[in-house]
Amino acid sequence: MLAKSFMFVPGDSEKKQGKSQSLGADALILCLEDAVSEANKPKAREMAAAYLREHAPENSGSKAQLWVRVNPITSAHMLKDLVAVMGEKPFGIFFPKPSHADDFKTLDNYMTALEAEHGIEVGSTKIMSVAESCIGTLNQGSFANASQRLSGLTWGAEDMSADLGAFTNVDEDGAYFLVHKMNRANCLVVTAAGGMQAVDGICSDFRNLDKLREECKRSRMEGFTGKIAIHPAQVAIINECFTPSTDEIAYAQRVIAAFAEADGAGTIGLDGRMLDKPHLTQAQKLLQLAKV
Repeated sequence: MLAKSFMFVPGDSEKKQGKSQSLGADALILCLEDAVSEANKPKAREMAAAYLREHAPENSGSKAQLWVRVNPITSAHMLKDLVAVMGEKPFGIFFPKPSHADDFKTLDNYMTALEAEHGIEVGSTKIMSVAESCIGTLNQGSFANASQRLSGLTWGAEDMSADLGAFTNVDEDGAYFLVHKMNRANCLVVTAAGGMQAVDGICSDFRNLDKLREECKRSRMEGFTGKIAIHPAQVAIINECFTPSTDEIAYAQRVIAAFAEADGAGTIGLDGRMLDKPHLTQAQKLLQLAKV
């Protein structure tokens, strides 16, 4: 099932972790990276592991996917992060700042070893990642088939701006500069090529909920099926915007039924329109998003 809203939760914040289950997010990402200071990394690992134990579906009935954002592969922390949390069976690992496909293969190997050590089904822990650096953006196409675990990809403008030496990532009207729009577009293409979920990046202006709603509507039209949230107030709007309406679901079901009754025909007529294979695929994806 596809998650629509992905909410970051600082790995060392007892207060924010305590509220996280009530936010209504489809996925919670316990962050051990940027949200945690260098001095608090060990504490955050312990807290994240304890959170995973407490809120494991079999223990708590929690319906939210539980992810852990580890530190980059170039840091001294990533392997320590994995060792601390993998035994608690997170739904997945959120992998920041990948540079090329080999980074995913290395991560996959670490995860395989830790799954085997803890008696977890090998390959069952997912990976989600983010294109947020210049080298990662250049090599983003190679991510599509880097690991069978890789189930989703998003994009980020903040770290990219720092990489570029830019003072900001938006123009005077608040629109992202072209380099970030290209990164976002590449994310959408790569996820489709790799059979992954496309998750739109953050709306950093978290107090502007009208802007968030417009971003969500546009990104869903483009093909994204979820969005990252950085503030609790954003979660409900993201869930609403990425949930297909009753009319959309009904029409998608009619499209699928019409093709099923067409005896293998590649083109059918419905409501005065000619439909072919891409329309069937769109209907199937919509029902997947609607969890029908």
